[in-house]
Amino acid sequence: MADITDRAALTARAVPFMTLSDGSPTSMTPPPNVPISTDAASGAKQRFTVSGNAIVAGGAGTLGLRSCNALLEHGLSGLTIMDINPSGSQKDIAALQSKFPAAKIRTLAVDVTDEVAVDAAVEEAARELGSVDILVSFVGVVGCVETLQMPVPQWRKIIDINTTGVFICAQAVARRMVKQGTGGSITFISSISAHRVNFPQPQAAYNVSKAALLSLKSCLAAEWAQYGIRTNSVSPGYMDTTLNEGDGIVKHREIWASRNPSGRMGSPSELTGTVVLLASGAGTYINGTDIVVDGGAILF
Repeated sequence: MADITDRAALTARAVPFMTLSDGSPTSMTPPPNVPISTDAASGAKQRFTVSGNAIVAGGAGTLGLRSCNALLEHGLSGLTIMDINPSGSQKDIAALQSKFPAAKIRTLAVDVTDEVAVDAAVEEAARELGSVDILVSFVGVVGCVETLQMPVPQWRKIIDINTTGVFICAQAVARRMVKQGTGGSITFISSISAHRVNFPQPQAAYNVSKAALLSLKSCLAAEWAQYGIRTNSVSPGYMDTTLNEGDGIVKHREIWASRNPSGRMGSPSELTGTVVLLASGAGTYINGTDIVVDGGAILF
């Protein structure tokens, strides 16, 4: 009887319709009016100008901080670095504040798996900065373990942080953007691990969590375009950061470099241009895209 009742309820359900923008001048996705500048240097600068304020989630790591610096160099007015432990990078954050004295730069310690805390942090950032126009999410943890031996709690933790945590941040920021009525840009930092199985290290949970971001990015790009919100992702290859250092992975580093057409790992600076592109005026027609930045590793 319960099964029959459930089936009847299913057939009577009301399924929401997705709404797309019509692209008209009065919509949230109008065509830009960008005249050709009479001054070459000015035109080049304006093309990649980053306007407004950003939240960079998981932004206290090497990749996050380098991208924060680049966004500020291109005109970002205000920045909130949201991280589980931003105090661990206080020296680097202080250097940013010194380098960009006109920008509002602050930090918030937040657990991204706590939706109440994330929502409160986004609202606090909006109050302090005036608006939230950009989200870049570097949120992620790695777990390299043979899948036969992986404890289920470890699997759940990786998925909860890397996928659910990113969704929570995106939802909270998008709600704020819709409330503001100004649109915005959301960028997820995924990974080539979302596209190919890593070698030689086993890390199934991480790969699955990052692959999920590619699908999430596409879903949100379709749903939220009507609000003028663009959602994209970047898939870096192996980057030469402190997380990829140590005697325990020397052989791994050799293998990663040898399997890359460029013959090396990536520098953190090589990711920043893509992050700026997606957040800037040059990216207004880029939506639902994943950009791979890996020196060609994905080719094999």
